[in-house]
Amino acid sequence: MKPPKVLAIVLAGGEGKRLYPLTAERAKPSVSFGGRNRIVDFVLSNLINSGIHSIYVLAQYKSKSLINYIRDNRAISSASKDHFISVISPQTQSAVGLYRGTADAVYQNLSMIDLHKPDMVAVFSADHIYRMNVQQLMNFHLECNADATVSAIPVPLGMASAFGILEADSSNRIRQFQEKPIQASPMPNDPTKAYASMGNYIFKTDVLVNMLEQIHQKQGSDFGYHLLPEIISKHRVYAYNFATNYVPGIKAYEEPCYWRDLGTIDAYFDAHQDLLGREPRFELWNHHWPIIGSTPHESAAKVLNSQVDNTICDKGVVIKNAKVRNSVLHRGVVIEEGAELNECIVMDSARIKRGARLHRVIVGAHNTIEPNVRVGYYHEKDAKQFHISEGGIVIIPDATPNEFSQEQFRKVAMSA
Repeated sequence: MKPPKVLAIVLAGGEGKRLYPLTAERAKPSVSFGGRNRIVDFVLSNLINSGIHSIYVLAQYKSKSLINYIRDNRAISSASKDHFISVISPQTQSAVGLYRGTADAVYQNLSMIDLHKPDMVAVFSADHIYRMNVQQLMNFHLECNADATVSAIPVPLGMASAFGILEADSSNRIRQFQEKPIQASPMPNDPTKAYASMGNYIFKTDVLVNMLEQIHQKQGSDFGYHLLPEIISKHRVYAYNFATNYVPGIKAYEEPCYWRDLGTIDAYFDAHQDLLGREPRFELWNHHWPIIGSTPHESAAKVLNSQVDNTICDKGVVIKNAKVRNSVLHRGVVIEEGAELNECIVMDSARIKRGARLHRVIVGAHNTIEPNVRVGYYHEKDAKQFHISEGGIVIIPDATPNEFSQEQFRKVAMSA
């Protein structure tokens, strides 16, 4: 039997207000994560690793950063017109203007669906950190003869009020959608947990198109609030249990069905901590299911006479006579003599000068932290200069790369 033709649409238009100031100059999906990766790399890698190569990325806010990143790092060369990753901005596709919501974003791009005429459309969010074999989700969709399938992650009932909850029967057919309910309906066969929507959907193409046209007439603009309740009442919609998804190369010590929504600074910081340790909750490096990121040209990381423990270092990092613990250093970072970092995330090409001490700080790209500065130890003082999250994380926004260019950092790395 000929495999179904699948078109993927990645929703990457969220403003990311709760990740400010990391999103002050870039789209949320193009925010760095874990070193050389961006948040969008996780959904794109899952799709490509699953054999899905026809991908539209629907951008909106500060889309230039996302367009440039995918153009520079995600070029797909193929003789087939069905192998592409294309970023679409609303102003280039419609006179209507900006997308009013997730469903409206897909509605404004129905011409792209009509152009490719797929059998199924996969609509995925760009905001999450996880690994997923999408083929298994599609197989479940076909086995159930579903009109639509929603990927669902089991969450404890006590946490259900933070999610959109899917009430499903014993066959996993969804009977109701509950948006952040105070009392959630438990999932089938486990009264202690509920099905939370992951924001990932598979649709029969004709069903998706018809439902988008119907809710558009009713001024509906969002998948969760408008399309999902409507489609559940009229069609066969199923919940796919993400806990059953198998991805090769997952280690025994990793958290089963790891999935994180990076909706806040604290969630973003905690997800970085999940990468660390001898047995991390989420192992970033998996050769069987790689998360494909950027391809920097910096030299390998270099550590000289330093104490570095439980830390991820990307290419071009230089640590010289310094102490670094429980941290993630992105490419081109330089840590000078006597500096101390604990539980920090340092973005591309930042420089921490001699004697500086940082504790639970996110340092934006291209910053220079001056000698002997203390950040993260005195929140009242820090709050006068920087943004501080509810969890006490100090965020120093990106700086304009004036003082040190990428080429200068490469020279530093080569001469250290």
